[in-house]
Amino acid sequence: MAAEPAPGGSTLWASLWALLPSGKASIEAAAAGLADQVEGSVASLLRQAAALVCGGEAERAARGAGREACLQLSERLCDYAWERLHVGPWREVGAEWRRVYAYGCLFKALCLCREPGAALEEALRACDLGLLLGAPVEDNILASMAEVLQRHLSCSGEPAAAGEQEGQPLKKKIRKDFPPSPAITTEAAVSRLRCPSLEHFQAHYLIPQKPVILEQIVDHWPCLRKWSVGYVRQVAGSRTVPVEVGSRYTDEEWSQSLMTVEDFISRYIENKLQNQTGYLAQHQLFDQIPELKADIGIPDYCCLGEGAEEDIAINAWFGPAGTVSPLHQDPQQNLLVQVMGQKYIRLYSPKESENLYPHESHILHNTSQVDVEAPDLVKFPKFKAASFQDCVLSPGQVLFIPVGYWHYVRSLDTSFSVSFWWS
Repeated sequence: MAAEPAPGGSTLWASLWALLPSGKASIEAAAAGLADQVEGSVASLLRQAAALVCGGEAERAARGAGREACLQLSERLCDYAWERLHVGPWREVGAEWRRVYAYGCLFKALCLCREPGAALEEALRACDLGLLLGAPVEDNILASMAEVLQRHLSCSGEPAAAGEQEGQPLKKKIRKDFPPSPAITTEAAVSRLRCPSLEHFQAHYLIPQKPVILEQIVDHWPCLRKWSVGYVRQVAGSRTVPVEVGSRYTDEEWSQSLMTVEDFISRYIENKLQNQTGYLAQHQLFDQIPELKADIGIPDYCCLGEGAEEDIAINAWFGPAGTVSPLHQDPQQNLLVQVMGQKYIRLYSPKESENLYPHESHILHNTSQVDVEAPDLVKFPKFKAASFQDCVLSPGQVLFIPVGYWHYVRSLDTSFSVSFWWS
């Protein structure tokens, strides 16, 4: 049980402090453990920040330190760790630096909430950055803190729209006229199946690796009744998430940016500007925002894989009409569940790879060079001979995409999909 918070702290700070597994002792022990794994200057910052965060008012005054000094130490910790997180490939980043970054974010969020009139949005952003870039610490306390802060923000009123936050009005809506989905012929249509047994799905689709649309298998999911743009804004509007800016990741102008869900909705869904598309493609969204995770489940068909349930990767895909995933392959089996809106999807067997002209670079070797709906047949003449299947995926439908199957996806309107990758 967490130690009692120091007198003088705000009610919010007290509720956040209570989330710590064992209060002051927990933080100080973690700081001491990390001090043995990082350079001396960073270890000193850890100890100082931990002491200021955990100390009572008398101790803080004796050290001549207040809220600002505590924040400065926390930010210096984050800055040191940020540099280490970005010096090379992510897989080579040491776990200790991800933990340092998480503790820096934790200390910063606690400092921001220590006094009445807390900067809730700034504290929540610190929690989200720690969740996205750090490692879980203190029983994943940053996720628990983020839930508390989001509730407080929801009670205090709706967050300001992106343009209002910056003091600049957003431009008038200007939407592109997106083409309808191509006509789907009977011969090319993906097969549809209602609630097949696990044995039937395994024998007729999983083992032979054949795409199929599964119907009525997720009808019980609350998200199909609850989710809308407004609902996502309500439960996650203040949360900071990574957003892909650009209609497709192979475009030269494509980039990634961190912004709140509110900003994303305001800029790219409600006030989408000509030739600008943003897409929330998040591999951690459901861990970051448990309210959304509670509205979905893991389809039983995923249990036919070789891995454990915790090995199943759950991904969120939220964006406006016109967003495109270029023709590409994934290294795992995929169950793609459509929750909001519709998507046009075209599928090519791995046997067609020679006709699909994959990029030669290592980074994009799983992505075709061909623009599926506007192919350059002079440059890519074999593409015309490639046979395919296609479909329009609607809410409540689940598409099984076998491992290695090429697939192209275009959102026909504002869309939210959930995919399950499993081995």
